[in-house]
Amino acid sequence: MKRIAFFVLMLAAFSAAAQQRNNVVPSFEGAVEDFKPNITNQRGRQYPMVNSQGAVRAQLRAPQASSVQLDIGGRRYEMVKDENGVWTGTSAPQDVGFHYYQLNVDGASVPDPGTIYFYGAGRWGSGIEIPSADMDFWQVKNVPQGAVEEKYYWSKATESMRHCFVYLPAEYQKNPNKKYPVLYLQHGNAEDENGWSAQGHTGQILDNLIAAGKAVPFIVVMDYGQSQNIHLVGQYAPQQPAQPAPQPQQGRGGARATGPDAFQVVLMTDIIPMVEKEYRVIADAQHRALAGLSMGGMQTRRITVANPTTFAYVGLFSGGTVSVEDVQGAVGYKQTNKLVFMSCGSKENPRVMEAAESLKGIGVNAVGYVSEGTAHEWHTWRRSLYQFAQLLFK
Repeated sequence: MKRIAFFVLMLAAFSAAAQQRNNVVPSFEGAVEDFKPNITNQRGRQYPMVNSQGAVRAQLRAPQASSVQLDIGGRRYEMVKDENGVWTGTSAPQDVGFHYYQLNVDGASVPDPGTIYFYGAGRWGSGIEIPSADMDFWQVKNVPQGAVEEKYYWSKATESMRHCFVYLPAEYQKNPNKKYPVLYLQHGNAEDENGWSAQGHTGQILDNLIAAGKAVPFIVVMDYGQSQNIHLVGQYAPQQPAQPAPQPQQGRGGARATGPDAFQVVLMTDIIPMVEKEYRVIADAQHRALAGLSMGGMQTRRITVANPTTFAYVGLFSGGTVSVEDVQGAVGYKQTNKLVFMSCGSKENPRVMEAAESLKGIGVNAVGYVSEGTAHEWHTWRRSLYQFAQLLFK
């Protein structure tokens, strides 16, 4: 019996170790019981819930399942089944802001049917909002409402139809003779053109800033930029193997920009000409901005260095930094540029302040911003847009 007990204990120990290696942990037991339905829930759904600690509680009815896990924040939390076949599990507290997550049912990762779906991590799936003290700036308010327009257009570079979203300020339709500045705003890796509107709440941020007189009215174009999925054809097809999309390197500038990726070609060949033809925009560098988060920030750096007289305003959100060498090696960059804005979350590697000071040293109007208490996620980037937008086109 002692030998059997010993083997049982050893088996349990090996099982626990294996679970830890796979980032599988028990449901969080220290949760404060003040859970409330989340703002990302489908109408009428009570779960998922979030409590005052930022812990997430999910629930799924799956009577025939043998194992269900809540997969969030790099860990899988074991959920427990009751007598009615309903599984419930709770995560440890998460950072404030928006998080992608999923459920794992008998080894299959699936969206939580309780939430609306968002495109991120390379798929349509669940997302949840951990409340923060400063959510007010991206809420829908009783102010003049702009519109996010869905736009399809023909791409010469890909010989196909492409798709983007365009934010138009509330006054756009009321002032038919007025022209506006434009910001081209890019998403991150494994996301798409839906991100800035859905997860980032771009329309609400700008409506509120414009109504408060903190930002001038401008247009925002949000297009798809995942270069490895953009196939150039004809004269635009690369004569050498296509370069991979630039990946984010937190807090640093990365490799020197050496040439265009596929998104750069589409941006310069198709997107900007389409916008300047179809919308009332001021078509010069002083009224044109390019910004992006993570991968989109790295693309922004590459594109603006390669096209130094095209964009006067540059924004990198958790997407590395612009270096002194970048500016000095790009003829016309310093003369054209009005602002280089670099930001990141405080839980990333916040070298953006140091980089801004270096650029100021050569006469560039550079601003560094650190989002306190956040990491590489959407609340960092919402805050970044909120700060950046107030500096644009002034």
